[in-house]
Amino acid sequence: MDILKAIILGIVQGIGEFLPISSSGHLVIVDHLYDAFTGRNPVKEAGQDMLFNVVVHVGTLFSILIVYREAIWKLRLQPRVCLNIILASVPAGVLGILFKDKFEQAFSTPLIVGVCWFVTATMLLVGQRLERNEIAYEDLSPLKAFWIGVFQAVALMPGISRSGSTITGGLLTGLQRGSAGAFSFLMAIPVIGGAALLELKDVLTGDVKVSAPMPLLVGGVTSFLVGWLVLRWLVMLIARGRLHWFAYYCFTAGTLTVIWQLFASVSEIGATAAL
Repeated sequence: MDILKAIILGIVQGIGEFLPISSSGHLVIVDHLYDAFTGRNPVKEAGQDMLFNVVVHVGTLFSILIVYREAIWKLRLQPRVCLNIILASVPAGVLGILFKDKFEQAFSTPLIVGVCWFVTATMLLVGQRLERNEIAYEDLSPLKAFWIGVFQAVALMPGISRSGSTITGGLLTGLQRGSAGAFSFLMAIPVIGGAALLELKDVLTGDVKVSAPMPLLVGGVTSFLVGWLVLRWLVMLIARGRLHWFAYYCFTAGTLTVIWQLFASVSEIGATAAL
């Protein structure tokens, strides 16, 4: 991967991780489009895409640690909230470990991303429509926390927004808008950290080779800086109930991606028939 591509993908991750539009889905699409427009056809090394994906996610993790530093510091006095965060991390953690290879395969399939964008859009509209705006995340029950975790597990698929699905889960369980956003991003800490540790294990055991460290570093730093700015903006949008804006975007992006992939499939079939 070249430096320019790493910067572009870092920007995409910084924007997409927090806005409910799926950063992983955009990474897949932009990666394919970049190679197509530049005429490149790079050899994909096993695990390299997922390694880069994890590194830029770690970059946005540091954005969360800064923006929500006060809430994180208060966790030392909130054992119930800590327990709820752990419970909410269980579904995604279990599925991520059991089906790691399957999810990695999905990251190379733009058509899956397009279909999953429709899922994200639907969740955003339903969540805002049925929100009850009743309780703060400090008062969340363990069962409801686990339920929000189920929404997070669904977002392991590229194209389904982690922030969008967990904020939707929070709104459906009665969380106030600001609390739904805060709990969503507090939940991201163990999930992203756990994914990073799993990928680090693969690097240390030699299952994944770090062939080009500089793009990884550049992508991670870029995603951190962009993510920090975007997250501060998103906090205001959540409070104002503007998530439906992103539903329309996801519907549009999903439609364009599906059309693109259908045309690509038809072209491949035509080229094969001509041979």
